[in-house]
Amino acid sequence: MEATEQLAAIKKFTSQKLAGDATGHGVDHINRVVTNAKMLLAEEPSANYLITLAAAYLHDVIDDKLVSNVSSAQRDVEAFLGSVEFVPNQVQVVMFIINNMSFSKTLTDDQHPLPLEGQIVQDADRLDAIGAIGITRAIYYGGHHSEKIYDPKIKPRQNMTKAEYRNLDNETIINHFYEKLLKLPEQMNTPVAKRIARGRLETMTTFLEDFKAEWNGLK
Repeated sequence: MEATEQLAAIKKFTSQKLAGDATGHGVDHINRVVTNAKMLLAEEPSANYLITLAAAYLHDVIDDKLVSNVSSAQRDVEAFLGSVEFVPNQVQVVMFIINNMSFSKTLTDDQHPLPLEGQIVQDADRLDAIGAIGITRAIYYGGHHSEKIYDPKIKPRQNMTKAEYRNLDNETIINHFYEKLLKLPEQMNTPVAKRIARGRLETMTTFLEDFKAEWNGLK
């Protein structure tokens, strides 16, 4: 099976798995991450194209905030990759990337360095979490989970564990920017992603300044 056929099958598999998403992690998000990954691949020619894009398509299919049974989702992905002629080593690398690239993973004691392909996918995903798109997705996700928009009495959480990060009780949409999104630009891996992230950071910073000014009736 040619790489183009494998990727087309992976895209279809992911589209079916995430078709009903209402959290900002749907097919539109996946397509943007893949587009970002292709852009970064153009600047990182030593990275494996097939592994990178396979992981970009599949990165949310096993996410514990989106699926109820992560182990079962992982087995499904592994079996599927085998069915489209990924050899065991390729399956292992893809699974390693998608299991270790999330922001929540950085809040655990079980962190592992990503290969270049994983760094690209991580950057591609994080670029879609910041800037104008990131603002929209944060609000969309928060609304889906009935989070408060803002409460100045509720301060952003610091030094969270993964369990604390996943706990949305007493969380606000605006606090999510301080707890995660504003931190992402400095965590980018590749030079191009770092450059793009600087501009998107300005977009978010301006939004937060305007939001708080309007909230307080000052603008």
